[in-house]
Amino acid sequence: MTDRPLEGQRVVITGGAQGLGEALTERLAREGCDIVIGDINGDGAEAVATRIASETDRKILATCVDVTNEAAVKLLFDMAAKKLGGVDIAISNAAILIAEPVVDADAEKWRAVMNVNLFGNFLVTREACRVMKKQGSGSIIQINSKSGKKGSARNSAYAASKFAGIGLIQSVAIEMAEFGIRCNAICPGNLLDGPLWTDPAKGLFVQYLEAGKVPGAKTIDDVREHYVNQVPMKRGCTYKDVENAVIFLASQQSSYMTGQAINVTGGQQM
Repeated sequence: MTDRPLEGQRVVITGGAQGLGEALTERLAREGCDIVIGDINGDGAEAVATRIASETDRKILATCVDVTNEAAVKLLFDMAAKKLGGVDIAISNAAILIAEPVVDADAEKWRAVMNVNLFGNFLVTREACRVMKKQGSGSIIQINSKSGKKGSARNSAYAASKFAGIGLIQSVAIEMAEFGIRCNAICPGNLLDGPLWTDPAKGLFVQYLEAGKVPGAKTIDDVREHYVNQVPMKRGCTYKDVENAVIFLASQQSSYMTGQAINVTGGQQM
């Protein structure tokens, strides 16, 4: 068996211009995949593609895509089918989070979270199925969250979108099994060292502190300590933890698995 089980696989990944998406793109390239990155940050996606292509022997392409735009998502998969010759793996990673107490929640911000995290996931999944059905094979992986398994105070839009995402995955898995397409989700724990959390202007440490999500917290360090202490393994989730789960679900090692939402949480969610 090759030590790169995904050698030659063709991948589409959304939200690949930064953070976890960038890390996943780099890992998949090093595993031997050719990749098309779709991200609303087109310049960022191009920069990531250029860097990773220069560091590996793989074809890495990028395009600007708003996952809530039906035509744009279709073009993303058409591009991958044309430039790569098909799509073996689709990773639906693009997402946003806006944390607010429910009684103060802005309806349009709530709608925006659902639009990206659920409707965007639907569009990516639908277009992946369209291409993969013609091939008779494929693996769709949705990056979900532990918040798709358990409610999250002052974070109702995000949790609702992630719960719904698991329903989408399970439904599509049933429907597409006869066509050789597997559909699974990964539910990471808190990526405490990633930009989603650490961005000084809009990161979750700042958002959660300002929203009062952690009772008694006075500083960002208080918020971090609170979340670390919730994990039996006493550390946050890392990109590598998620990467390893993606490689497993994309490979033939998980060929009898579909409709699953795999926790990668250090025991925080079981």
